[in-house]
Amino acid sequence: MSSIRQIKEQKPAIIRQYAQSDDLKGLTQVLTTLTFLVFFWWVALLGVQISYRLTGTAIVIISLFTLRAFALMHECGHGSLFRTPHLNRTFGFVLGVVAGMPQYVWSQHHKYHHTTNGDWEKYRGLYTTLSVDEYAAMTDRRQRMYRGKCSIAVAPLAGLIYVIFNPRFNWLRGSVGFVCHIVRWKIVQPNLALRAHAASFEARYWKSAKEYWHIFWNNFVLLSIWGLMCWRFGTLSFFTIYLISASLAGAVGIILFTVQHNFEHSYASVSRGWDLDTGAIEGTSLLVLPRWINYFTANIAYHHIHHLSARIPNYRLKRCHYENRHLFRDVTRLSLLQIPQASRCILWDARAQQIISVAQYRQQLKGRPT
Repeated sequence: MSSIRQIKEQKPAIIRQYAQSDDLKGLTQVLTTLTFLVFFWWVALLGVQISYRLTGTAIVIISLFTLRAFALMHECGHGSLFRTPHLNRTFGFVLGVVAGMPQYVWSQHHKYHHTTNGDWEKYRGLYTTLSVDEYAAMTDRRQRMYRGKCSIAVAPLAGLIYVIFNPRFNWLRGSVGFVCHIVRWKIVQPNLALRAHAASFEARYWKSAKEYWHIFWNNFVLLSIWGLMCWRFGTLSFFTIYLISASLAGAVGIILFTVQHNFEHSYASVSRGWDLDTGAIEGTSLLVLPRWINYFTANIAYHHIHHLSARIPNYRLKRCHYENRHLFRDVTRLSLLQIPQASRCILWDARAQQIISVAQYRQQLKGRPT
């Protein structure tokens, strides 16, 4: 019997056994993460007056705890960190502020990734992975730009844009567009109520009033904290620590997320014939990481388990994997040393329905008849 068929048969039992959230464990994880973040922020700011080496060390640790805060925020969005929905919502918002990301809106987009994982016609990942044909149609210059965008070297900049710049810029841009829309149409049709003009606005960055207000309050709280920190500790000191740590945290998060789906011969189906469980087993990787990295990433290395069921909390992923490892023999394992190679797999071969590297694409070209 194939492993996929076995998994499909045993999946309901696996979910029943391991999808059991614990409020105390979740609360312990969140409070320890926030406590250490506050402490190492204090160390970093103290180091500005004492030793830049101390500040530099603290920045690295801050980035790791920021990464952990993002991972826990992600779990709140799935409703799996806590058993109580209210705790998932409350701490999801708090952790979203810490991570710089409007948690509710982000989680809605992330759920789409889970429902389409492995269907590369519908979801192409953070870098919008190009198909072989799309890449071939590019000029040499645009191909170089695409390879550069997907490289590990650019990951800190990508992390800064993804976590810090985009959520602020999109909110401001969308809000200005909303106000301009209402003013413009109020002039054209003054007899219509403001609510009617507001309802006709086509929002690009949010899908409902609920999403907008989550974006608003995330930005309001975060920008207020920025202002207070600049006033108390100085703009240069605060933003130097903040931007470097956020860039590092974002870079690590983007790299790990990418190689958990983009690796050599990863399952990448077209919509027709796509299977969710095959995507979980053959379209996600198991990262073999040191224990301390698994701590800061909240065990997201066991990504195949997470995609089988996002309701399984991080503190049960490892146990679920090892107690059922006979089912996961087809899961691709990647060590730390293999991550750079996997990160080069940035093309979708729609014909073979798998992910390949640019080097493999060039090899295919050599083998084609002229």
